Amino acid sequence: MSTAARPERASARLSARTVALYAIGSLGTGGYATLPGLVLTYFLTDNLGVAALAAGLIVTAAKIWDVVIDPLIGAASDRQYAKTGSRRGFMVVGALTLPLFFALTFAVPPSWGPTAGAICVLLAFLATATSFSLFQVPYVALPAELTSGYDERTRLLGWRVVVLTAAILLFGAGGPELRSAGSDPAAGYLLMGVVAGITIGVGMLIASRTADAAAHRPDDGERRQLTAPAGIREQYAAGVRTLRRSQPFRALLGTFLLQALATGTMLAAAQYVATWVLRSEDAVTLVFLALVGPALIATPVWTVVARRIGKERAFAIASILFTAAAASLVLAAWMPGTWMYGAIGFAGIAYAGLQSLPMAMLPDVISHDERISGRGQAGTFTGVWTAGETVGFALGATAVSLTLAATGYVSTVAGVTAQQPDAAIMGIVLSFSLLPALLMVASMLTLRRYRLRRADIDA
Repeated sequence: MSTAARPERASARLSARTVALYAIGSLGTGGYATLPGLVLTYFLTDNLGVAALAAGLIVTAAKIWDVVIDPLIGAASDRQYAKTGSRRGFMVVGALTLPLFFALTFAVPPSWGPTAGAICVLLAFLATATSFSLFQVPYVALPAELTSGYDERTRLLGWRVVVLTAAILLFGAGGPELRSAGSDPAAGYLLMGVVAGITIGVGMLIASRTADAAAHRPDDGERRQLTAPAGIREQYAAGVRTLRRSQPFRALLGTFLLQALATGTMLAAAQYVATWVLRSEDAVTLVFLALVGPALIATPVWTVVARRIGKERAFAIASILFTAAAASLVLAAWMPGTWMYGAIGFAGIAYAGLQSLPMAMLPDVISHDERISGRGQAGTFTGVWTAGETVGFALGATAVSLTLAATGYVSTVAGVTAQQPDAAIMGIVLSFSLLPALLMVASMLTLRRYRLRRADIDA
């Protein structure tokens, strides 16, 4: 079957069912990206008594594992696509296994002690990360195979970000509430892990059906063209080749990595800001509502803006707005208060664009590369992309942990209250404001090197 014969691959409007099924997958991706980043470091330092530096290393080690396996999963997904015409198999496996491992990550009781607790959390989170990658890598590859339309990809990814925003609100606000509903902190974290894990898995399983819309049965000629690398060394080499030959991919990936680092830093610092700057552990719910809530309304607006001026220009505007909002929060070191929610809300408007626009640009990059190297390599691209995204979020948590350690943050076990030094409070504020702003400035420099425009894709 030729490419032109596949209706969903053409630039015609995607069906509402396809868009909805794909968007539901962000219920899983939003939950996985939000809840561990929000509470896992805090769970280790303030519930299990793990030192801040060690807690950061645990989160980073699990993310490094993602970086190692994502390119391999991407290449394996390409092989599956070449043989069967579908990427669904890996997505289903990830959806079915993640709930168990996610729950185990938060099932460790404080009575086991910091060392045993840290080891168990690390192993469970490694398994969780593996399950998530099995789903996420082929999931991100699907838009390039669902449609070739420049604006239709923006529509598809825009609705995905709407659901992603709702998921971040759900898990960012609901996760801490579930934690508080337990009879004690250990029971609360376990309840949160079980409920969140099941919800994430269900969303992923539903979205795996989207692979059917992108699937097709390749004929013998296509099988010869849809060749995917075999062997670990060749799979990594394929990822390196995509970076070498695609300048737009390098520019977009570099931008997205730096911005993932910036938002990951804010995410990891949010709970500490709530507890030690706003003086309420439960204030993290309001912080998340302020950051993510505006995106429900702003995402469709960014879609309209992108249609009028282009995705890359809209992306640059969103980056500038986020930088300004983050930088203003440095004033919280001297004047903490409710005004911070307004600045965070302004960042939330920009955050909607930072989520939807680069994801809509990635399929353009993949289709642009298809003209040079042929079809069937979307998984290799998304394996590298997901690894880069993981690096950004992992280093965000690491940056916060290093800052806390350097400024003398005092870790405690559940039920014990500590007094933090002024230097630690300043470190928390800088992790939430100035550091993300500087990273966003760096990302705008790499974005200037992205040169694909609508005419390049429509051609």
